[in-house]
Amino acid sequence: MAVKLRLMRMGKKKQPTYRIVAADSHSPRDGRFIEIVGTYAPRAEPSAVTVDNARALAWLVKGAQPTETVRKLLEISGAWGEYAATRSAKPAAATRTRPSRGAGKAPAGKPSRTTPPAAAEPAEPVAVVAEGGAAEAGSAE
Repeated sequence: MAVKLRLMRMGKKKQPTYRIVAADSHSPRDGRFIEIVGTYAPRAEPSAVTVDNARALAWLVKGAQPTETVRKLLEISGAWGEYAATRSAKPAAATRTRPSRGAGKAPAGKPSRTTPPAAAEPAEPVAVVAEGGAAEAGSAE
């Protein structure tokens, strides 16, 4: 199930307030949702945003995709910054590399992929544009 963090419209006609909810991406805008994560009142001066950062971060870590508007609201509340910090820390911790499946094993009669390619022809001269805009002929070195 693809989960999205999105806005759900509430309030009277011409006086919208929104709930920030975690919902299945196939359910309608104001339909079924999984959990309420926060609220947004755009008509208040200044706009009122309340977000449960712990719940929002939990949904983001699980793979929920926020809409553009919700992402901006999460940036305001600070939840998006926390998520970005945890996301950038994970790849650094998981730097384990795996060897390729056929490492060092070349089939009989076939050259291995690790052999260097045949010598290439020398490179042709390339036109180099200087900062002044004039083109000069030079080598590709």
